[in-house]
Amino acid sequence: MQQADLFDTASGLPTGPEGLTYRSDVIDTATEAHLIAAVDALPLAPFRFQGWLGKRLTCSFGWSYDFDTAQVAAAPPIPDWLMPIRRKAAELLAIGEAELVQALLIRYDPGAGIGWHRDRPIFGHVAGLSLGAPATLRLRRRRENGFDRHPVSLARRSLYGLSGPVRTLWEHSIAPMEDTRWSITFRSLTDKGRRLLG
Repeated sequence: MQQADLFDTASGLPTGPEGLTYRSDVIDTATEAHLIAAVDALPLAPFRFQGWLGKRLTCSFGWSYDFDTAQVAAAPPIPDWLMPIRRKAAELLAIGEAELVQALLIRYDPGAGIGWHRDRPIFGHVAGLSLGAPATLRLRRRRENGFDRHPVSLARRSLYGLSGPVRTLWEHSIAPMEDTRWSITFRSLTDKGRRLLG
């Protein structure tokens, strides 16, 4: 596993936003194929946002967020087959495995992407496993005369983490895909989220 995308090879110092972590090849190709098949077997539904249907297909476990009503609701428990991935995500984020209480599974068919956003404030740490086609996670932070920008190449079978400033001060997006990509994302709750949902 490597973290080369986030480090200057000459100095060895981080070049990305604080709180961004990345590891490549966290699973093998057989595990990737198994996970893709498992995601495709779920009742995936188009992403909904204020009456608009997105091209990406999603399924939530633990908790779900309804963008039409701005409400959080309990979702089915995170299934056992996702637990090894949750463990790897917790290790990347350096938090307890049980803190990752929500799993969001997404299939990006050709033409699907995700626009600029920050995850809802009830959610804290974020970690995502990339499957299938590689993608670029685009990061931007508003400043007085524009944006600071930082792209992160997400190789298939890689895992990225967002904590601290990169989670709270930066937005992220993924451009529309030309080939199918799947992702498995885990989130923890913030103190606000725990008070709201506790």
